[in-house]
Amino acid sequence: MIGKITGRIDHRAPDHVLIDVRGVGYLVYCSERTLAGLPAVGEVTALYTDLLVREDVLQLFGFPTLTEKEWHRLLTSVQGVGAKASLAILGTLGPDGVSRAIALGDWNAVKAAKGIGPKIAQRVVLDLKDKAPGVMAMAGRVAEAHGDALIDAGDTAASKPSKPTKPVGSAQADALSALGNLGYSPGDAAGAVAQAAGEMPEAEAPALIRAALKLLAPKD
Repeated sequence: MIGKITGRIDHRAPDHVLIDVRGVGYLVYCSERTLAGLPAVGEVTALYTDLLVREDVLQLFGFPTLTEKEWHRLLTSVQGVGAKASLAILGTLGPDGVSRAIALGDWNAVKAAKGIGPKIAQRVVLDLKDKAPGVMAMAGRVAEAHGDALIDAGDTAASKPSKPTKPVGSAQADALSALGNLGYSPGDAAGAVAQAAGEMPEAEAPALIRAALKLLAPKD
């Protein structure tokens, strides 16, 4: 299994890139969003990959984060959703948008992707709703693990923040964990946290927890 590729971009096409890895070229298919974020031809890039194996084809699909790769794996597990449809959904919403749409049961957001009809969109939300909390928590763990490295690589002495903050994904994971400890179901907790995070994108865990609790409170 090829899980990650690092190499020089030799060619760009509308739906894939050719990456040279020590003289071997790999065709890697990506969403429009991922392609737009890649560097120019001749520059080095790294992508997490998923290998599709069928009798008549071997295809590599590339993703900038492990979270996006995991959503691709889950999306393609839904009946009627192939790799092309998964890339369309991820290209339209991004991994955070997919997490939010599925956690909130917002199949209209999923339907906004090219080629995705209402029946497929509803099936995606229904089949994956219970999986959203796990992927959201995974995104938080990955963000926290890489947060310090990203800050150190990008900051200068003049721009370095005086008070480091946790990555946003980590804040959502912490909020999910706290709500779970309070007895809320993973699905209810994920929906409330996703809605709170959508309204307060830069909020840290305590603020997300307070907002989510208000959303989960019984309505009179």
